[in-house]
Amino acid sequence: MTTASPRSGNSSSGRGEASRRSSRPRGWRSRARPIAVLTALVTLVGCQVSQAPITSPAIGPTAPGVAATAAPSSTSPRPDWFDLILTDVRTGRSFTVGDFAGKVVLIETMAEWCPTCREQQAEVQKLRALLGYRADLVSISLDVDMEEDSASLKEYAEILGYDWYIAVAPILMARALGNEYSAEYLNPPASPMLLIDRNGGVYGLPYGLKTADSLRTVVAPLLGN
Repeated sequence: MTTASPRSGNSSSGRGEASRRSSRPRGWRSRARPIAVLTALVTLVGCQVSQAPITSPAIGPTAPGVAATAAPSSTSPRPDWFDLILTDVRTGRSFTVGDFAGKVVLIETMAEWCPTCREQQAEVQKLRALLGYRADLVSISLDVDMEEDSASLKEYAEILGYDWYIAVAPILMARALGNEYSAEYLNPPASPMLLIDRNGGVYGLPYGLKTADSLRTVVAPLLGN
């Protein structure tokens, strides 16, 4: 987990930082806050997050580093967070994860200030193109930074040309992801992602940037033809 470096008093360094800021779309937050976001969320919910490892499922061939790390049990109950109401900032329409029953769903947690998130989202764009923009593959980005709102997130999505579901995660959603899976799901630079199969089984993907090709080796077997 990384933290922002102190600003240098060197003028050339300052000019470089100013240049980087000017290249970002208006409204983006430039300071990295993964530790603050994680600490605030866990403190607010008042729950202890489980870090226990979960066994890997057999879902067909996988690329190195992208084999799923969490397997649903055949007796696992449907997660309550499937029914939490979210709002797609692009359209203003409400939806739930449960609305996509029978489809394959790819979920990432993110923040506008997170450069790793933008890299991962670019790979998701490529993945969607590689798979032919299938209607039975749903992508959802959940902003877990409590200091970001729907207005800035909508601008973020429009500037970057994202065409999937993007929503600010409510506190109950953040609590569920942190408690049921890992605190790292509240740490956007870790590039956390969940994959949900057609039957509602939830799989955790390894942390770190995942390429479109490697994601395809995990997603394609769940999609079938």
